Amino acid sequence: MTDTGTIAINPAIRAAFAPTGTLRASINLGNPILANPGDGVTPGGVSVDLARELAALLELPLELVVFDTAGKSVAAVESGQADVGFFAIDPVRGADIAFTAPYVLIEGCYLVKDDSPLTHNEQVDDPALRVVVGKGSAYDLYLTRELQHATIVRAPSSPAVVDVFLAEQADVAAGVRQQLQLDADRLGGLRLLGERFMVIQQAMGIAKARGDEAAQVLHAFVEAAKARGLVDAALARHGVQGASVAPPA
Repeated sequence: MTDTGTIAINPAIRAAFAPTGTLRASINLGNPILANPGDGVTPGGVSVDLARELAALLELPLELVVFDTAGKSVAAVESGQADVGFFAIDPVRGADIAFTAPYVLIEGCYLVKDDSPLTHNEQVDDPALRVVVGKGSAYDLYLTRELQHATIVRAPSSPAVVDVFLAEQADVAAGVRQQLQLDADRLGGLRLLGERFMVIQQAMGIAKARGDEAAQVLHAFVEAAKARGLVDAALARHGVQGASVAPPA
């Protein structure tokens, strides 16, 4: 399956993707790289564009189910409130969700105050330090496993991380490089540590209960979207910088 024209769609596949007859795509506005509020009524962004392409391939109407955090977006697909979603690949989420290969790679970074003594990522895992992350985000899941000594403080959403970091007088904020840099520019007195602490593999996902065939079709759709330049065009159309199209699987 090298392009969307060769992906075979039949009634059984449509039913697996959309048992209600409408493809319900879970959209996480907490990741500004991939989604945004749009005109305030209909969201926009890379994930919305891909949802529309998938609905067109399946010849189904599309409903965007919008959430403000990754955790809620994941839960919607797991519970059947939504049919497909756009998530960072993580083994915890992978218990119930079948992921495609990634379509976009995003850097996760740390932010500190200008007067912080921290200069390298290795200094962050210290028992005296508190690190703020968005609750249920890929960064939360990853750092919960990786940080053995520092205390994790969970903000209600990823866009709220820096505000909570300042309000709590914490030591480090963790999140999407671009969001942290925007907050640093907005507020002043803040800086990013130079290197990334992780690369987020953003993929599409569907509940494993929907069956292997649906998961294979979704995987093929993402590979075709990358190969045909749809992902790259969407990143450019929405002015996304600092994210790159993932290589072919």
